[in-house]
Amino acid sequence: MSSAADATGRTVLCVKLKKELPALKEVPFEGHPLGQRIFENVSQDAWKMWVEHMKMLMNEYRLNLGTKEAQEFLLEQMEQYFFGAGVNLPPGFTNEAPKS
Repeated sequence: MSSAADATGRTVLCVKLKKELPALKEVPFEGHPLGQRIFENVSQDAWKMWVEHMKMLMNEYRLNLGTKEAQEFLLEQMEQYFFGAGVNLPPGFTNEAPKS
C-alpha cells in the first residue's frame, strides 16, 4: 500500500498537483457531476488549496452563496481551477497586506 494513502487506502493521481496523493474521503456536491469528477481526480491537498482560493473569490467578489448566480460562478471557477486552463485572479487583487 502506498505511504501516501489515507486511512481508507484510496489515492488519486491528482490533476492539480500531478502526483499520487490521498484522495478526498467523500464526494463534494453529492449528485452533481462535477463533484464526482473531483472525487475521482483531486487530492485532499489540492482540495484544501481550492478552499482557500474559493474564500478569496467569495470575499473579493462579495458573493452571496444564497444566490444561484454565485453558486454557478463558483462551480465554473472550480471546474477551471481543476480541469481547465486555471483561473484568473479578480481585477486589482493583490495578496499583499494593506499599507497603513
